[in-house]
Amino acid sequence: MPINDFKEIFVWQKSHELAILVYQLTKKYPKDELFGLVSQTRRAVVSVPSNIVEGFKRFGTQDDLHFCNIARASLEEVRYQLLLAKDLDYISLEDFKKAEQLAEEVSKLMHLWMKSKNKK
Repeated sequence: MPINDFKEIFVWQKSHELAILVYQLTKKYPKDELFGLVSQTRRAVVSVPSNIVEGFKRFGTQDDLHFCNIARASLEEVRYQLLLAKDLDYISLEDFKKAEQLAEEVSKLMHLWMKSKNKK
């Protein structure tokens, strides 16, 4: 069954969930990180579902895959920034593990999504 709306894409749903989680976690960061790690992490995490959406609306598979690759790179950026936040004691180990688990799920789903695009 064809997907007609980006909200139907499972990897988008999970990356949106990750974005919400990251926004909640970054609220706890020190105020002096507002224009540093908070801003950078939020921009990167929003890039993931945003690029999935942008690629979805492109006509060619190559364009779609290009935006998926950008989303994957942004996801890895977020993973590092969350690790840094944990190591700086901005987030707890428990919160880090929760976010990391969700990020890993998004990464696997992105791989499957891109693999399905390559078959077309």
